[in-house]
Amino acid sequence: MNPIDASRSANRHADRRLIVTADDFGASVAVNEAVEAAHRGGILTAASLMVAGNAAADAVARARAMPSLGVGLHLVLIEGRPALPPERIPVLVGGDGLFRRDMVRLAIRIFADPAARRQLAAEVEAQFAAFAATGLRLDHVNAHKHFHLHPTIAATVLRVGLHYGMTAMRAPLERGNRGIEVWWATRLQHRMRRQGLLVPDQVVGLAWTGAFTPERMRAALADLPPGLTEIYTHPATADAYPGSAPGYRYRQELAALVDGLAKDIILRESIPHGDFGTFLSDPPGQASS
Repeated sequence: MNPIDASRSANRHADRRLIVTADDFGASVAVNEAVEAAHRGGILTAASLMVAGNAAADAVARARAMPSLGVGLHLVLIEGRPALPPERIPVLVGGDGLFRRDMVRLAIRIFADPAARRQLAAEVEAQFAAFAATGLRLDHVNAHKHFHLHPTIAATVLRVGLHYGMTAMRAPLERGNRGIEVWWATRLQHRMRRQGLLVPDQVVGLAWTGAFTPERMRAALADLPPGLTEIYTHPATADAYPGSAPGYRYRQELAALVDGLAKDIILRESIPHGDFGTFLSDPPGQASS
């Protein structure tokens, strides 16, 4: 490599910054065990908490013992348990008291129905309040199934979240993706940044959701683009637990987070690596071209 190419490569590599997140913290003890193992012995720096998850109390206890783990709020508004009593949010839940699973119909209802929007606002408020009650620092916010791409939900999260000290959020933008979701994610990224929030330049994990193997983790780290990247995962110590997604390779995702070769890439390339709070002082959208 000639000196000019070497200089360009060094500049490109110098701008890379990394957050590694686990979603669904609190969904199950199996997830919580994986988060703890991946943070203590691997490359995991952040986890997103389901405040009404089956094992939320266990997750909070583990988080308190790991102050270097950045814990954020994983808002659940679809396919999960609400924070409010079901009778307070009848439009959002089914007969079993859990959030509805028909995401498209619910999205339309939230957009068109004032009652649905009021119930949405109440539930979002309740989940932020539940997180605040844990006493944990709010590192970031995102939503289960990335439902915060919905413009009404995004506006509600922004209004409520700023009141609770929200400073960072995920926009699910991944290289190579196309279509309407990319357009919405770009709009979300710009909207949140205008409000002063930290939003990573890109994510890695959409294409490999449920199948983020050690080999894919190594490939992602070796090809990390300039700017701030969030790699998000779904680890667990079991491939099936109450509420798990059929076919997800949760144990493989844990293996990817504790993979020694993956850790070596971060160390060898001297990639700045932390939770969202680590990068709050970085200006957003300043990735080198």
